[in-house]
Amino acid sequence: MDLELKGKTALITGGSKGIGRAVAHTLAEEGCDLILVSRDERTLAVSAQEIRNRYQVRVSEKNADLSQQSEVERVAASIEGLDILINNAGAIPSGALKEIDNERWRAAWDLKVFGYIGLCRALYTKLQPRRGVIVNIIGAAGERFDPGYIAGAAGNAALMAFTKALGVQAVRDGMRVVAINPGPVHTDRMIGKLKDAARKQFGDESRWAELTTAMSYGRAAKPEEIAAAAAFLASPKSGYTTGTVLTIDGANR
Repeated sequence: MDLELKGKTALITGGSKGIGRAVAHTLAEEGCDLILVSRDERTLAVSAQEIRNRYQVRVSEKNADLSQQSEVERVAASIEGLDILINNAGAIPSGALKEIDNERWRAAWDLKVFGYIGLCRALYTKLQPRRGVIVNIIGAAGERFDPGYIAGAAGNAALMAFTKALGVQAVRDGMRVVAINPGPVHTDRMIGKLKDAARKQFGDESRWAELTTAMSYGRAAKPEEIAAAAAFLASPKSGYTTGTVLTIDGANR
């Protein structure tokens, strides 16, 4: 299926690894030019060059810490002619209420929650002339309310509400705003968590894969599966979709 994305420009935060990297490859394969944003300058450069070599699209790199409002504004000021914004950067730590102190909680929200909101605000008027699309990669924890992941559950739920509210506003401006809530996804971050769990449960981190057997289909989602959904939602083929949050969790509850 031709998603009619060729020649469009997409900005992807956290675009150097994990889901963000998979989204970058998928959009590049569809013919999008890319702006990749990441705090990890080395990984960012490697990922960007890999995409240039493979797909022959334009890829620019912006090394930035989007937990800082000044950095959000710096990135936004450098952007012209944007069609798609993929908010993906950020990871909120696990822990119950008394295990996550204020400093860690605020730092995590500064990047994921306020980073998403800040970049939407900063780029909204640049997306509007081209009837742009915003796709927020959030997380299924926003639907679960797990007390052992309280900062993530609360932050993701806030971003779900933000997406739905902005998605209504977007209709009036000829734009669309949608989100994806992935469940478990086979990324380096997830593997790290499973290794910690395997170390505690088995005394052997190398047995982490055993912890995926109880998941739906005996595995976590592939990053490419999330990326394919993001590309479709960002495309004109999904042109009547806004204010919607798509959950992709394999029915892992």
